[in-house]
Amino acid sequence: MNWDDLRLFLAVARAGSLTGAAKTLRLDHSTVGRRLGALESAVGSRLFERGPRGTGLTDAGTALIDYAERIEGEVGSAISGLGGEDARISGAVRLATPEAFGTYLVAPRIGELHRRHPDLRLELAPEPQLVNLANREADIAVLFNRPSSGPIVARHLADYRLGLYASRTWLEQNGPVTLDRLAEFPFAWYIDARIDAPELRFLTEVSADARPVFRSTSIAAQHAAVVGGLGLGILHVFASGRDPELVRVLPDKVEIRRSYWIAMHADLKGLPRVRAVVDFIDDAIAQARTRL
Repeated sequence: MNWDDLRLFLAVARAGSLTGAAKTLRLDHSTVGRRLGALESAVGSRLFERGPRGTGLTDAGTALIDYAERIEGEVGSAISGLGGEDARISGAVRLATPEAFGTYLVAPRIGELHRRHPDLRLELAPEPQLVNLANREADIAVLFNRPSSGPIVARHLADYRLGLYASRTWLEQNGPVTLDRLAEFPFAWYIDARIDAPELRFLTEVSADARPVFRSTSIAAQHAAVVGGLGLGILHVFASGRDPELVRVLPDKVEIRRSYWIAMHADLKGLPRVRAVVDFIDDAIAQARTRL
C-alpha cells in the first residue's frame, strides 16, 4: 500500500464513481479501476460495491477511509507548512449549508474563492435537510446548532435575523399590516412535514393564526412568491433587505433570531483545502456582518 493509492481511494469514495474520480485525478478510467483493484488486493478486502447507481463503500472501505483521511491531513499539512506562500490549494471540498446561507452568502462570492485558489473546487449543497458529517455526507457543514455527538469539531459562526416582508405593490393594494390583522393575509411558508430542523419552526412566533396559502421546502421559492405579490413571508434580513421589490413589515414588532454554526469531521480540519474554505466562509460572514 502507498499514499498515492490511498489518494485514489479517497477520490473514488468522494466522487461516488470511478468515472468521477478519473476526472478529478485526470487519469484514465481503466487506470483508476486497475489501481483500485491492486489496493483491494493489498488490503485483502473489497473496498467498494459497484452498482448501477455508482460506487458505494463496503464496511472495509468505511473503516479505511478514516485512516486515509488522517494520512491525507498530515500530508496536506506538511506540504502547506513546507511550501509556505507558494503551496497551492487544490482538490474538491463539499460544503453543506442551509439554503439561504449557501444561496445568498456563499454563491455570490464563489468568484473570489476561485481567484484565491484556482485549483480548488467547491461543491455547494444549499439544501434544507440535515447533513451527517460523521457519515461523510459533506466535508464542512453550516448548521443551526452545535452537533451533540460524533468526532465533529464545531464553533459558532454568526447570529442572523428574519423579518416579515411583503412586496411594495402588494402593500399598496392591501395595507396597512398590523399584528392583529396578520390572520387576514396570505403567507408563504414551509411544508411543515418536511421541516427537519426545529429552528425553522418559527411561524407561530409571529402569529398563531397565520394562514399559509403557499408552502415550499425552498426559502428562495418563498422569497420569489412574496416578491411576486402573494402576500407576507418570513424571510432572511441579509437577503431580503437588499431586494428593492420588498419592504420589511412591522420591523419593531416582528423579528426572529437564530444562529449559524460551522462544523467538520475532526480528521479533516487540518486539510489545507478545508481550511481555505473555512477562511473563505469567515470572510463572507465578516463582509455581511452588518446585514446579518
